[in-house]
Amino acid sequence: MTTTPRPPAAARASYPRRPGNEVVPWLEGGPAFARIVAAVDAAEHSVWVTVAFIERDVVLPGGRSFFDVIDAAAARGVDVRVLFWREPQLQALDPGSTHFGGDATDRAFLRSRQSRIRVRWDRLPGGFAQHQKSWLLDAGTGSELCFVGGLNPTSSSMSDPEYTALDAGNVHDCCLEIRGPATTDVHHNFVQRWNEASDGQAEDGHWPEGEPAGPLTFPDFVTPPAGDVAVQITRTVRAGTYRDDTASPGAKPFAIAEGEQSALEQYVSAVASAERTLYIENQAIASPIFVEEMQQALARGVRVVCLVPGRAHPAFVMARRDPRATPFFEQLAGLARFEHFTLAALCQTRAPGRYDEIGIHAKVAIVDDEWASVGSTNVAERSFRHDTELNAAFWHPVQARGLRESLFANALGASVAGDGEVAAFDRFRDVARANLDRRTLWEPLEGRAYALDPAQYGA
Repeated sequence: MTTTPRPPAAARASYPRRPGNEVVPWLEGGPAFARIVAAVDAAEHSVWVTVAFIERDVVLPGGRSFFDVIDAAAARGVDVRVLFWREPQLQALDPGSTHFGGDATDRAFLRSRQSRIRVRWDRLPGGFAQHQKSWLLDAGTGSELCFVGGLNPTSSSMSDPEYTALDAGNVHDCCLEIRGPATTDVHHNFVQRWNEASDGQAEDGHWPEGEPAGPLTFPDFVTPPAGDVAVQITRTVRAGTYRDDTASPGAKPFAIAEGEQSALEQYVSAVASAERTLYIENQAIASPIFVEEMQQALARGVRVVCLVPGRAHPAFVMARRDPRATPFFEQLAGLARFEHFTLAALCQTRAPGRYDEIGIHAKVAIVDDEWASVGSTNVAERSFRHDTELNAAFWHPVQARGLRESLFANALGASVAGDGEVAAFDRFRDVARANLDRRTLWEPLEGRAYALDPAQYGA
């Protein structure tokens, strides 16, 4: 008899919940990128990457740039393919952001390197983002593995576990390394995007020049088991982005031309299923349906902690000035009436009265120490419905609890392994509130977490 998992897997999805995986969470960009670089260096057949934001000359752990690492793989005969997001109006839409959009300067850069990587540029209409961040190594082989998360190859994302960079140079992030059947679906996702990349056949939409690398074939078998963790790959795909509905091996056909919102479905069902605790790390909490589900969970007595950037995302700040968003911000402020709700941020004490904010870029959700999700999807209507996103959700009490305890230890500056699940959430709340008081007195903090007022956040 098959037991329905809790929370249930997303049903309206391209990819099923697949048992038999090994998962390894990587916290902070420094350690994560060190592991990714090592995996690329060890790849024997292929390195396929999806990139959103990137600094062209960013130095990865070990002293090489992103392009140094992938060019070296290509030079030894590995099939290296990269899908870069292209948005010509990026600076106007998001000042300060950088990407490798394939303009004349970027192409001259590849030419100067005599780069042998294969590239397709991919855009979305309306200024929306091809926001997936994934690395797939040795696709379709017995050694296939992948990394799924929110990590961008940017200097601020190279944080070490102690956040030693100064002047707001630290961003907290997370990714998941996966071996086993779920990598088949990351493989399928890459092929689907590569074959239908918006600019892939345009004269300036691919690399090498004059050689638009042909289409890839979809995977035709499920990668063998590698562990005991069930994983589901979930996505956001706008309607009309792709047409080829070739199913992933072992998956049901899915009408991708109609779009996909399995990331939203999974988030909402996860919160709706919470019985004891809910932990969220995200760049923003900007979805009315999600806040409504959190409110219902709090009314059931669920402890909730949401970790967000202390300096709210500019789009969140701008939304506060829009009268049409007033009902949402009133809804968010109303969460404060629950004693067991905590909105918090991270900062690093540098000296008496000096605190460096730690940006939160991780997209993590954990429910009841049993289920977790890591990926690129922000808790925002844009991510849930318009941008292209990729998450990996997994069901495993030991792994989920271990991830939550590691994240709590990072925030609180001490191990919580000896605390019960609910007690740990209460401890997080108490430390964060006490740290808010310490900040007003310019005193050193206990750990890094400090509480925020939902009614004033982003004001």
